[in-house]
Amino acid sequence: MKKVVLTVATLLLMLSGAKAQTDSTKYRKLKVDEINFVSSYYSQTGDHSAVTGGVGTEKLTDFGNSIDLHLIRYDKRLNKHSLSFELGIDTYSSASSDNIDKVKNPASGDMHITSASRSDARFSPAASYLFENVEKKYSLGGGLSFSQEFDYTSLGGNVLFAKLLNKGNTELSAKASVFLDHWKIILPVELRDQENNGFKYKQGDSAPRNSYNLALSWSQVINKELQMALLADIGYQTGQLGTAYQRVYFKDGDANADNDPVFSEKMPDHRFKLPVGLRLNYFMSDHFILRSFYRYYHDSWGLNAHTVELELPYKVTPFLSIAPFYRFYSQNGVKYFKPYGEHLLTDEYYTSDYDLSKFNSNMFGVNFRLVSGTGVLGIKPLNTLELRYNYYDRNDGLKSHLVTLALKFK
Repeated sequence: MKKVVLTVATLLLMLSGAKAQTDSTKYRKLKVDEINFVSSYYSQTGDHSAVTGGVGTEKLTDFGNSIDLHLIRYDKRLNKHSLSFELGIDTYSSASSDNIDKVKNPASGDMHITSASRSDARFSPAASYLFENVEKKYSLGGGLSFSQEFDYTSLGGNVLFAKLLNKGNTELSAKASVFLDHWKIILPVELRDQENNGFKYKQGDSAPRNSYNLALSWSQVINKELQMALLADIGYQTGQLGTAYQRVYFKDGDANADNDPVFSEKMPDHRFKLPVGLRLNYFMSDHFILRSFYRYYHDSWGLNAHTVELELPYKVTPFLSIAPFYRFYSQNGVKYFKPYGEHLLTDEYYTSDYDLSKFNSNMFGVNFRLVSGTGVLGIKPLNTLELRYNYYDRNDGLKSHLVTLALKFK
């Protein structure tokens, strides 16, 4: 908590200095528009760890922080130019990942060697640019991103275009993005010097995973009470899509033997995804808004899923709003999934990752939002404070809690 307070104090000093420098300059100069700071804490429990073949602890904690800086300027024609810079740092601890280096020794019982993945930090900077043409009502932009943790490196890029039509009541947008990633292959300890059922990588190899996405949207103001949006996010992945350190146990043998058949998860090297969604927002009164969302998802691994979300923001005062929300999710599971010990050695692809199994989940939560043009909690630059809590419950036993604090300085 002390680190969070110091970070916020630093932001205030930065913002005060930036404003003092830019208020006296002309409108065409680049100036600070806003600074956002987000801090979150996530914890989960469960007993279907993919690292140990679909059984064992899934306990995990993650503490994440991100800060993004938005700069703007207007040119001679009053077109808007925006620059954004973001930096995210996550630190996590995972009991299931620690089992990568855990193997049963017949002579001494369980042997445990703490793996590098028990705890780690993820570092993810990003930068983007957006041009908004006021006269022709279109926006054009792009961005770059980078992310790194102990076994994974990702380089991303995107371009986007948006156009306003019908006096601003209609918006069409498209965003294309690509992520060029590399895994550092980490195998379960007992497979590093053994036959791994034709797995083509060895311990320490670098394996590619590339993702290509095209997000399309059409937003429409129906009337003063109702707004809608149609969404599609076409995706294609290629490369090492399975996770090398996730074990899969086979039933070709004695389930109680020390030499049960076990290999690394093996999945196809390509995956096509097609989610489509509908968003409806209905302004019920000056105090209530009903926000709803539905999405259908299908991919080439045979996974079909449905998502329904409802949120009901209530404006208590002009400055304070409370928004309870609920999400239901259901999926049928991929065709390559089987629980612990049920795969056959003749299977071409196999996983015991319960994220890819058949399940239903419910998520409940509430969001508190406080806004003030004169400063929240007496802090003049602090324009918005949000506090959000999520509780997630999956019918296979996975449960999680997420608390998020978001601050906006203008």
